[in-house]
Amino acid sequence: MARVGLTGERLAYAGAELADEVGFDQVTVSALARRFGVQVASLYSHVRNSDDLKLRIATVALSELADRAASAVAGRAGRDAVVALADVYRTYAKQHPGRYTASRHTASSAALQAEYVAAGKRNSELMRAVLRGYDLGEPAETDAVRLLGSLIHGYVALELAGSFDHSSPSSDDTWPRLLGAVDSLLRTWPERHPS
Repeated sequence: MARVGLTGERLAYAGAELADEVGFDQVTVSALARRFGVQVASLYSHVRNSDDLKLRIATVALSELADRAASAVAGRAGRDAVVALADVYRTYAKQHPGRYTASRHTASSAALQAEYVAAGKRNSELMRAVLRGYDLGEPAETDAVRLLGSLIHGYVALELAGSFDHSSPSSDDTWPRLLGAVDSLLRTWPERHPS
């Protein structure tokens, strides 16, 4: 019998909290059962296994990111929109490092769930919406999505790992300069690939 009060959604959010505390890679159904003081079997009526739990945590993270990003970029365009979007991801990663790692989680095709796909798609669509301010056609827009995503996620991953802690200027000083450079690049982005 399922423990009263436990739901898949409650477990996903508790798993997200656990990921922030101990790291996404350390989250398991067993660890979550210990957190609730229940037997592991009690959770299996709500999550299939650790992969399912991690997918649910990734869905939580992607949904939270999309909600925050949508609010931040509303009514903005160009550099203001790029900075707002990038700042949301960077701030979220600092506040919720385990969830942020989860948002980078790739589910196997057999494990994909509609909510996970929808949350990921919302993030992708927000990035494309931000880039529409640069009036890029295809394939330039897709290239720009990849550039901006790589810059944000690469920088944030290095920053979280402490890679910038022992050098000057500070990562806080470098961040706006990098975003300014991306804005300049996007304003002159070539429409066609070189032959």
